[in-house]
Amino acid sequence: MFPLISSAYAADAAPAAAPSFIPLILICIIFYFFLIRPQQKRLKEHNQMVNELKKNDVVVTAGGLVGKVVKLHDEDIIHIEVAKSVTLQIVKSTITSVNNRKYHEIAETKAAAPKAKKKTAKK
Repeated sequence: MFPLISSAYAADAAPAAAPSFIPLILICIIFYFFLIRPQQKRLKEHNQMVNELKKNDVVVTAGGLVGKVVKLHDEDIIHIEVAKSVTLQIVKSTITSVNNRKYHEIAETKAAAPKAKKKTAKK
């Protein structure tokens, strides 16, 4: 049919090599141990921290707000006090850390500290 192509060339063609799945499996294992597993661990720790919140805990939100937990409203909403008589409703999942320091005591001592008067230089 094709006189220019001899049957010798067709006989020299090597059979297709079987694909090797070992590198693909190794990559999946590496991704699991270095990316997926640590992320699941952090998520589990965060959920435990959020579920253990109680009244008067000092929390830091993802937006950078620092306040004291005043009321645990629903499953996912809490009220925090960020200043005297200023409360905010926030979603529990936005809490990044819980600090059990006395936030309001620190704020009150800073407010009560006497302010140093600036000395004016006379010439």
